[in-house]
Amino acid sequence: MRHLLAAIALAAPLATPALAQDHAQSAILADGTLLDVVAEGRTTRVPDLATIRAGVVTQAPTAAAALQDNADRMARVLAALKAASIAERDIATARVALSPQYRYADNQPPAITGYQASNSVTIRFRDIAKSGAILDALVKQGANQIDGPNLALDDPDAALDEARTDAVKRARARAELYAHAAGLSVSRIVSISEAGEHGGGSPPPVPILYAARAKAADTAIVAGETDVTATLNVRFLLK
Repeated sequence: MRHLLAAIALAAPLATPALAQDHAQSAILADGTLLDVVAEGRTTRVPDLATIRAGVVTQAPTAAAALQDNADRMARVLAALKAASIAERDIATARVALSPQYRYADNQPPAITGYQASNSVTIRFRDIAKSGAILDALVKQGANQIDGPNLALDDPDAALDEARTDAVKRARARAELYAHAAGLSVSRIVSISEAGEHGGGSPPPVPILYAARAKAADTAIVAGETDVTATLNVRFLLK
């Protein structure tokens, strides 16, 4: 009997948090009506950071020749970036690859005709207006594969805070609308939670294509504006 009483005594504290939560919820429901509102706040910014991927693709009869030619051209590309005052922290190797090239014929096994080597780097431009001219310089130095740009904000926190503030205002206005329609008034906010992902950035990048022997034109990259959004789930108490 003593063991049974002890088990009951130990089990009772374990149930206390759940009972307390249910009691608090019941108290709120008894005091008024709960309203859940999902609101998206929004603000705009001019992007101040562009990320572009530039690379060199070379082909040669042997793997060693393809790699050597690729390394020579990439060295010139990196030197051009350094001459353009791009900081080392804004340049990172994205991919290095070497693959055989095959010739296919009916009823015959594939035959290796040569090798293709590729090396690409991602480059962050903190002065978007100058990035087009730098890309043109890279092409002159041997870059023949360029993708991007991805436009973004270097420091999005302030813009996100504006979007969050706007979301709270929109949620409050919507709650006021529902309360008025129901003949009630907004008493207070019970809880606020934020969605996992935030909006911001540019549409999917459009690749910048260059012909291997074409004269590079002056490339213009226009920043435009980007939307920064925050989505909140807000619970209101109506009376």
